[in-house]
Amino acid sequence: MQPNTAELSTNPLSPLPEHWLSLGHAFIHQARSQPNAPCVADSTGLVLNYHEALLGSIALANILHEKIGLAEYVGVLLPPSVAAALVNIALTLLGKIPVNLNYTASQDSFNSYVSQCKLEHIITSNKVMQRLSYESSATFLPVEALRKQVSLMVKARAWSEADLVPENLLGHFLPGLTQNHHHSRLDETAAILFTAGSTGDPKGVMLSHRNILSNIHAIQQQARLSEKEVVLGVVPFFHSFGFTLTLWTVLTLGHSVIYHYDPRDARRIGDLCEKYKATVMFCTPTIMRSYLRRGKTEQFKSIKLCILGGEQLKPQLGKDIEQELGITALEGYGLTETSPVVACNIPGEMILSDGRRLPGNRPGTVGMPLPGTTVRIVGLTTGETLPTGEEGMILVTGPQIMHGYLNKPEETSKVMSGVWFATGDLGFLDQDGFLSITGRLSQFSKIGGEMVPHLAVEQEILRITKAGEQSLSVTSTPDDNRGERLVVLYTNLGMPPEEVVKQLRENDHLSNLWIPNVKDFIAVKELPVLSTGKLDLRQIKNIAATPNC
Repeated sequence: MQPNTAELSTNPLSPLPEHWLSLGHAFIHQARSQPNAPCVADSTGLVLNYHEALLGSIALANILHEKIGLAEYVGVLLPPSVAAALVNIALTLLGKIPVNLNYTASQDSFNSYVSQCKLEHIITSNKVMQRLSYESSATFLPVEALRKQVSLMVKARAWSEADLVPENLLGHFLPGLTQNHHHSRLDETAAILFTAGSTGDPKGVMLSHRNILSNIHAIQQQARLSEKEVVLGVVPFFHSFGFTLTLWTVLTLGHSVIYHYDPRDARRIGDLCEKYKATVMFCTPTIMRSYLRRGKTEQFKSIKLCILGGEQLKPQLGKDIEQELGITALEGYGLTETSPVVACNIPGEMILSDGRRLPGNRPGTVGMPLPGTTVRIVGLTTGETLPTGEEGMILVTGPQIMHGYLNKPEETSKVMSGVWFATGDLGFLDQDGFLSITGRLSQFSKIGGEMVPHLAVEQEILRITKAGEQSLSVTSTPDDNRGERLVVLYTNLGMPPEEVVKQLRENDHLSNLWIPNVKDFIAVKELPVLSTGKLDLRQIKNIAATPNC
C-alpha cells in the first residue's frame, strides 16, 4: 500500500486449479475425486454423497434438455434444499444460465425478473406453488414431476456419463462442459442474480464462471477453510451470499452442506446443526441474532467459523455470540456485483505480501480485501484517491467484478469506470489496510447543501431512546425549502417523539440540520424487511412519502 494513500492491493491471487475450467468442471472433478464423501442434505431428511449428487444432477440435466430446448436463461424458484442444488448443477452442466428468483418478491418484481431474462421456463416445486400465487407467462416445471421421469434408461445413461466417460469427453454429452483451446467457459455468464432492490429497481447482475470461481479461490486462500467443513446453508440462492458460499463453494472445494428452507426457523436449524455437527455458518447478523434469541444455543456449539455479512455486525451481537457459543464472529463485506466477497476478517494471523503478520480479525472493520482484490477510497466530488483514514466512496477491482447489468448498459456505466466498480458504499482503509464501512451513499440526504448521514442520526436516536435494533429507520423525502427532509419510521421509541427531538436539540452531537422535525416521526406496526433480514429501504422511503396510505 502506498504510504498515506487509501488504496490497497492485497496478496496476489494464486492461479485457479487447472481443472477449474467452469463451475461444472470443478464440481465434476470434486465428485469423481471423493464419490463417497457427504455432499448435500436438507431438512426433508434427504442426504446425498458426491457420487449420488453427480448422478442426480446429470439425470436431471438429461431430462431438462428435452424440456427447455434452446432457452438461454432458466428460472429457479426454490428455497435452499437438495433439489435446488441439483437443479442449479444440472442447468450449469447443460450450459444454461440459472436465474434464482426471489420468492419473497412482489408480483411486479417477479414480472420484472421474467421480462428482463425473457424466461420461458421456471423450475419450482408443488409446495412452493401452493404457498405462492405468482402468475407468469413462463411455464412452471415442478421438480416432483421431473423426478417421476427418471426412468431406468435415464438412470443408466446418467451412470455411464458420471462414471465411464472421460472428463475431457463429457462435453459431447453435457453441453456446459464443452471445452477446448478455442472455447473457454470461464468468461461466459454462469448466473444472473438480481440485486435486492432495497433502494431501487432490481437489476440482473451477470456473473461469469471466472467471477465466482475466483471469489471461491480467494476466500479459500484467505480464510484457509479445512478440507471437510460442514456448512449450514440457510441463505437463499437468489442472494449472492447463498449462491456462492453455500452452494458453489461447498461443491467446488469438497465440503458438505445442510440446507433448510426458512432461515428464520431457529429451532429447526438448531436441530440440523446439532444432528450434522455443522462447523461453518455463513449468514447475516439479523439471522444470527434470531438463533441466539429463539434457538437453543447449545445446539450451535459445533460451529467453529461464523462469518457474517450483508449488514453491519453490532458490537453487542459480537459479544453475545462469543459468550453464548465461545467463538468470535467474523465480519465480511461484499455485494452481488462482486460475486460477492470483497473483504473478510479471518481467524488466526494474516500474513501480508510484505511479510508482516497481523491478527486476522480487527473488530469494527470488515477485514482485509481478498487476495487479488484492490480497494480504493476516493472523494465523492473529486474522484481523487484520499489519504489513509479518510472517508470516501469505496471502489473495487478484481477478478470477482461482474460483467455488468443484464441489458442495462447505462446502469452499468454508472457504476463501472474501466476496471473499477463503484460500490455506492462509504468507508475508509486504516494504516494496515483493514476496511471499515461507514454508510451507503443512498442513505444520505442533501439538506440545505449539507450531506446528512441517515445512520448517524439513527444511532443518536437509538442512544437517547435505548430502543432495540431495527425499531426505527431514518429516511428522507423531498422538501421545497431545503431540498430534502429527514423522516423517522419507528415501531417503539419508549418515549414521545417530542421528547426525542428535545433531547437531540439539548446535546451537541448533531447539528440542527440533522435533527428531524417532530411531525416527521411516523409510527408503523413493523418496519419492512427483505428476505435476508435487512431493512427494505426502498419500501421505507415509499411509506415515508405516503404516510397516510
